[in-house]
Amino acid sequence: MDADTADNHLAALAGAIADPARSRMLCSLLDGHARTATELAAVADIGASTASGHFTRLLEQGLVVLHVQGRHRYYQLASRQVAQTLESLLSLAGVPAAAFRPSTPSVLRQARTCYDHCAGEVAVQLHDALLAANWIESQDKDYRITDAGTQALGRLGIDLAEVQRQRRRLAYPCMDWSERSPHVGGALGAALLDLMLKRGWVTRHLDSRALSVTPKGVSSLSKSFGMALARR
Repeated sequence: MDADTADNHLAALAGAIADPARSRMLCSLLDGHARTATELAAVADIGASTASGHFTRLLEQGLVVLHVQGRHRYYQLASRQVAQTLESLLSLAGVPAAAFRPSTPSVLRQARTCYDHCAGEVAVQLHDALLAANWIESQDKDYRITDAGTQALGRLGIDLAEVQRQRRRLAYPCMDWSERSPHVGGALGAALLDLMLKRGWVTRHLDSRALSVTPKGVSSLSKSFGMALARR
């Protein structure tokens, strides 16, 4: 890239950040949680039609990524490098980043069902633990189970041959609407929830999607996946 091209790219990137509405959107995403198009429009205090053009600009400059899930469109910072750049600019401006405050009822926030798989804080931690242990890895928009994951999940009692025979997506990042970070959806997500229910690690609430993590579950999830859960 020659000097003129670099200058033009830098100017375009700076221009995308410089607009007050877009900068408010970007700063609200610094906590690592995704937000819907409606929420970001509200943060920027602009209408949905006006926000659409801003989203396009941010996407074109590679500052955010879009996750489409059903009728919802979630936006998230594109990378840790983007976050670090914004944090540096905020530091120069002397402005603290806003914290994420979910409005989800506490009974549903820790753990609940999302269709046939687990959602909530527990599920997001489990998703992150599987990635950190290299039991799953990204493959296009889905996840594949690695050789290490095949062995480890098999030892836990998950029948991966049966999981893979199902006529559905094996595993994918499902955006969690309370945590605004992904949990594991698909056949693997369903198998993990089934395992946790059968082992007595979680129990269902009557007439609710909420799940309770049992004392046994806190201990077993820590031992099996390295998860640190608070006893409630």
